[in-house]
Amino acid sequence: MLPLGTLRKRIEPVVLCAQIASAFFDTGLQMVVKEQCAIATDALNPTPTEDSRQKAMSNFYMIYNMLSKFVPILPAIILAKVGDLGYRKIPIVIPLVGYLVSRVVLLLVIVMDLPIQAMFGGVVVHGLSGGFCSYWAGVMALVSLTSTEEDRSLHMMQMELVYGIAGLIGSLVSGHLFQLYSVDFKQGTVLVSLSVFLYFVCLVYTMFIFLMPTVSPSAQERNETNGIDTQYSKNILNILLLFAGGILYDMAVGGGMEILVTFEMKEPLNWNATQVGYGNAAGFLVFLTSFLGVMVMSRWVSDVTLIIIGMVSFAAGIYFMAFVTTTYMFYLARALTLFALIPMPTIRALLSKQVNGSSYGITLISLQLSFKIASLAYTPIYTKVYQATLDWFPGFVFTLSSIFTVLATIPVSVVGCRAGRADGYERIPGD
Repeated sequence: MLPLGTLRKRIEPVVLCAQIASAFFDTGLQMVVKEQCAIATDALNPTPTEDSRQKAMSNFYMIYNMLSKFVPILPAIILAKVGDLGYRKIPIVIPLVGYLVSRVVLLLVIVMDLPIQAMFGGVVVHGLSGGFCSYWAGVMALVSLTSTEEDRSLHMMQMELVYGIAGLIGSLVSGHLFQLYSVDFKQGTVLVSLSVFLYFVCLVYTMFIFLMPTVSPSAQERNETNGIDTQYSKNILNILLLFAGGILYDMAVGGGMEILVTFEMKEPLNWNATQVGYGNAAGFLVFLTSFLGVMVMSRWVSDVTLIIIGMVSFAAGIYFMAFVTTTYMFYLARALTLFALIPMPTIRALLSKQVNGSSYGITLISLQLSFKIASLAYTPIYTKVYQATLDWFPGFVFTLSSIFTVLATIPVSVVGCRAGRADGYERIPGD
């Protein structure tokens, strides 16, 4: 058991608690959107169809997701700069405030029967506080500062594992909690109230209990020396290639997962709250399998090879998802993506090796922001393609994700080839 002083220097309790709260929120939002879009569509159309409900849901999520990705761009840059000045708590605390406010808005939507469009206001507040990109980049900057280059990929994957286990736990119970209601509480009130409470706990812990871990002068000097004196820190081409691979992969994963939320709600799946929770849990289980994959395979293969293995895993699973017609087929498709979470933390680890310690925050936030900017294009494209193909091939968008994933392996492979020819090859692999 860790001593209290050591435990107070660990950010894992915040990640664990916040992600359980996030899983509660995701299931709650998904079910509330389904219900309100069905009511609104039925009121507008004398003979509503499943396709009209699907279009209403996908339009809501398109606007919601675009706001969540566009609004945080400037605040996240500012918070990253502040974090790199030494105030490492701020890029984590401020986004947690935004998370708390946006979850309160969903609670008000349920309790006060507000229109679901009120969530647009909540997501704007969330974005103005830096959003997920600032929060997660802040967490990863802490991991980078407190780890060596040799084990940084593993440490980042461990953090992803904590994130995934929390999401798994939260998703498994979220569907059951959503259905709890009484005369005094509407369906979903208990679930979202718990989400609000857990975010409040995270905020209090981060502000008043969490202690920033110290970086020894020798480690800081090593980070800065490695970041400045080696050829890789000056090799802009490798950095651009890693960004390109990361952006293409994020387009594939982000676009596919955004549509999957709506896809689960239509026939032939047409899931209820419990099934939604289990489906989300299956997604978070990938964090565990990806972590185990890194633990085992990193002994024999380089970081670049790990990234490609993860991308191929996702490409196979999301392609199979295009043809899913039953729940068991959905889980088979998910099983194929067992290594899909390996690429992103590994790409972050490789990027962090190219810069000195004082630039970790801005480098990682730049990667996150590049994902946000790309999503402004792919979110409406995926949504409109999904709506246009509902009648003849609803899973067509998942084949697009598979294609983007295969394209993402190209720049990453080039990095691997360049590293193999360079004298400083040891800076790219993680073993």
